[in-house]
Amino acid sequence: MPDNRTAAPPLPHWRGTPRYIAADDLCATVNVAVALGRPLLVKGEPGTGKTLLAEAIAQGLGLELLTWHVKSTTRAQDGLYLYDTVARLNDSRFGDRDVRDIAQYIVLGPLGQAFERAQNGERVVLLIDEIDKADLEFPNDLLHELDAMRFVVAETGRTIAAAVRPIVVITSNAEKELPDAFLRRCVFHYIEFPDEALLGQICRVHHPQVDDKLLAAALRQFLRVRSLPELRKKPSTSELIDWVAGLRLAGIDPDKLESALPFAGVLLKQERDTQRAAKVDFAKLAQRRF
Repeated sequence: MPDNRTAAPPLPHWRGTPRYIAADDLCATVNVAVALGRPLLVKGEPGTGKTLLAEAIAQGLGLELLTWHVKSTTRAQDGLYLYDTVARLNDSRFGDRDVRDIAQYIVLGPLGQAFERAQNGERVVLLIDEIDKADLEFPNDLLHELDAMRFVVAETGRTIAAAVRPIVVITSNAEKELPDAFLRRCVFHYIEFPDEALLGQICRVHHPQVDDKLLAAALRQFLRVRSLPELRKKPSTSELIDWVAGLRLAGIDPDKLESALPFAGVLLKQERDTQRAAKVDFAKLAQRRF
C-alpha cells in the first residue's frame, strides 16, 4: 500500500522533563521510535513510570496526549469508533434529531481521534495503556490500522487517514506474551529499575526540600527492603516517593532508618511481605552494601 502521509515537521529531541527524570538509554529509544514512526512498546516493573512516560513525551515535545486504557473486554474496534445505536434508538422514539444522519451517532475512540487530528496535520501522542490486559487477538487486530494509519467508518463510508504519524506509546506489564507480528512493528524498551543515584534525582524532583541525610538514609533502607528475598511485591519508585514524604512529615531521624522500617505499609502492600520485614534485623542488614 502506498504511503500517503506527508512529512511531519521535525520534532526536538526528547530528553525527559523536569518532573520525569529519564535514563539516557530511554531517551535514545524514544527518539529512535519517533524518528522511525514506529510504536514504542514499553515494559518494566510496576511503578517504574511506564504510563507516565507518554505524558512526559507529550509534555516534552509540546504535543497533546490521548489515552486509551485497555481492559480485559477491550476490542480494537473500541479504539477506532463506536456506533451509538442506543442513542439513535432513543432519538427515533423520543428525540427531535434526524436519525437518518448516522454520522452524529459515530463516537471516535482514542485511536480514531488521533487519526482524525493527524488527518489535519496535527500530531499527538497516543498512549495505549496495558495492552496485555486484552484478549490475545487484540494486538493483531490493531496491526492493519497502525501500519496504514487509516480506517473506514463502515456505517457512513467515511475514511479517516492520518496525514502525519501520531506518536504511539504502548505499555505492557508482561501478563501475556504479545504476538511476534505485532512485536516486529514496534520499537521495544524495558525500563530498568533506577539505580540509587537516579532514585535520588527522582525523589529530589518530588521533594526538593528534603534533608540530604534523610534522603540518603531512606534510599539505602529502601534498597535493603527491595533486596529481601521472597517478597511478593517489591516496592516501586512511586512508593518510595510516598515513603520519603511520610518520613519528612513525621520528622523521622535518619539514623533510625539504619535499624528500623517506619511506615512499612507505605512500601509493602502484601501482609506476608510486612510480616517478613518485621522479622528482619535491619541493623545487621545495614552492614551490607547494595
